[in-house]
Amino acid sequence: MAAGTKERLVFCTGNQKKLEEVRQILAGETDFPYEVEALSVDLPELQGEPDDIAAEKCRLAAKEVGGPVIVEDTCLCFNALEGLPGPYIKWFLKKLGHDGLNKLVQPYDDKTGYALCTFGFSAGPGSEPKIFKGITDGTIVAARGPNDFGWDPIFEPLGYDKTYAELDKDVKNKISHRYKAVEALRQYLVSQKQ
Repeated sequence: MAAGTKERLVFCTGNQKKLEEVRQILAGETDFPYEVEALSVDLPELQGEPDDIAAEKCRLAAKEVGGPVIVEDTCLCFNALEGLPGPYIKWFLKKLGHDGLNKLVQPYDDKTGYALCTFGFSAGPGSEPKIFKGITDGTIVAARGPNDFGWDPIFEPLGYDKTYAELDKDVKNKISHRYKAVEALRQYLVSQKQ
């Protein structure tokens, strides 16, 4: 590797919005030792607990890519439903839409929930994945804001009067569950290169 060039780190995602957010979060970090590249890898939709899902996705991705990889699993968890839909939020959103998700918590007094982001990192095939999590507490609300990134319009983070969708991207990228997980991942990767 030439001096000044960064090692390639493959982010296994086909979701361009996730890639954009991760790159924006890392943009100002001059100590980050990798160049993040995206690759859409056909990984199975796993079931289970978020840490287990992220670790297994990471193992499969590292084997497929043959080098350092990161994978991400995102959950939206409703406290009244004991953490559901959790890792199945993608499918719940696809079938029910924002309005249907709101109807799930409608019968309950507790409309709180949390956004959970779990990143898995593997140095390559055979390397045990490391897991990094970020959690942002908030409230499930009627959809507000642009409808261009998953469930962002129905999640209002604690301490804010706007949904993720309504917040300026710079603000969201400093408080979000994804930011917190990426920051933990960044700190680990930087420490490994020192």
